[in-house]
Amino acid sequence: MDTVTLVGIDLGKHRFHLHGQDKRGKAVFRKKLSRKQLVEFFSTFHPCTEAMETCAGAHHTARLLASFGHNVKLISPQFVRPFVKSNKNDFVDAEAICEAACRPAMHFVTPKTESQQTLSTLHRVRESLVRDRTKAVNQIHGFLLEFGVSLPIGSATIRRLPAVLAEHPLPPKLVAIIERLRLHVKYLEEQIGQLERDIARQVSDDEVGQRLMTIPGIGVITASVLSSEMGDGKQYRCGRDFAAAIGLVPRQHGTGGRNNLLGISRRGDKNIRRLLVTYARAYMIRLDKQTGRLADWVRSMMTRRHSNVVACALANKLARTAWAITTNHTVFESHS
Repeated sequence: MDTVTLVGIDLGKHRFHLHGQDKRGKAVFRKKLSRKQLVEFFSTFHPCTEAMETCAGAHHTARLLASFGHNVKLISPQFVRPFVKSNKNDFVDAEAICEAACRPAMHFVTPKTESQQTLSTLHRVRESLVRDRTKAVNQIHGFLLEFGVSLPIGSATIRRLPAVLAEHPLPPKLVAIIERLRLHVKYLEEQIGQLERDIARQVSDDEVGQRLMTIPGIGVITASVLSSEMGDGKQYRCGRDFAAAIGLVPRQHGTGGRNNLLGISRRGDKNIRRLLVTYARAYMIRLDKQTGRLADWVRSMMTRRHSNVVACALANKLARTAWAITTNHTVFESHS
């Protein structure tokens, strides 16, 4: 056991499968442990490297093992899959994780801190509630339209829904259902508002988030998402790597020495990519009111490229700017 230098861990809900190997890649042990046994095992095991896939519980386990003095490496599951042998089981997965971790060019994921995970949880809950609100509002619109009542587009009309219902002769049971949905929408809006206030309070105490908000148009939500997902930004070599990690660079398909650049790759965190592209489009709509080098660059791009291409290019530039602000401890200067 003293010769073990690398341990691959296949994470599970209740059981963990371990594959340990020495520096030559020879298998030394295989173990199946419970969560409690895993903690007891690594608390007394000599410091070495542990590799895991980035799945549920990976960041917590990484922090726990790091507290015991181990070197923990997290790998995206898509990079482990090619190393899985034909017969797949949990021990084979653990061995494949070891094989992937040995590759010198492998990309690893930096474990998140507790505060980063908490902020990420707030965002995921908010997104879920926003989807539920949109679903309920669409149901109200659809049900009323079936009875000949057409409401204006948007959720703002839900606030004056009682007056609309009073103007039209509708079945009492339908009115009761619509009223129940209206109260549900009101409840969801209250919960979303509370979560947004919680996020705003966390960003106000976050030095990185405050600096990211100096970028024109970047608000609390986008700044907090960038702060929670990017951390200190040191896991990326440069801003271009961060933009590539969230899928804002062209996808390549090349053979025979000829490389073709396609649309954006759309890899990585789609929420960050969506927020940056949405902000880029909003910036372009108000371009006549914008000044500075960034606005001049967008205007020159608009004369040569389609607006969709410009939006993605601007989102790419914003991602690289956010990385530079985070790693260099600076703020955005529009006229520099």
